[in-house]
Amino acid sequence: MPQGEKKKLFAQHQESARKYVEMAFGVLQSRFAIIRGPARAWHMDTLKHTIYACIILHNMIVEDERHTYGGNFDYSYDNVDNNHSTTETFSGPHPNLATRLQRRANIREKQVHRQLQGDLVEYIWERFGHEDDEI
Repeated sequence: MPQGEKKKLFAQHQESARKYVEMAFGVLQSRFAIIRGPARAWHMDTLKHTIYACIILHNMIVEDERHTYGGNFDYSYDNVDNNHSTTETFSGPHPNLATRLQRRANIREKQVHRQLQGDLVEYIWERFGHEDDEI
């Protein structure tokens, strides 16, 4: 039970993101048997490439079957607002194994985890917290 408006807003966004990820993986798992099983033993790069391949194949299938869908949708990518990005991408060399392990250990530390979560709560509040005032 989140206490305060900021944490309630964070919980809503976290739940929304979790549901979206679960839905996306549910679609992929229903279509591709390779990602239905446990993946902890897989090498991270192999897992990443497999998921990317499944996503690309899924998108190709959807695009190929688009004419059979009902509704009048504009699937043109020309109408996308390129000035507003919802994701940030990382470019540059991949961190080495020691750096990756250190980052993972830092995230798992309770104090660091709480600080990261607090920063995320503040970010979401700054970005979305005043939308109710505009209505």
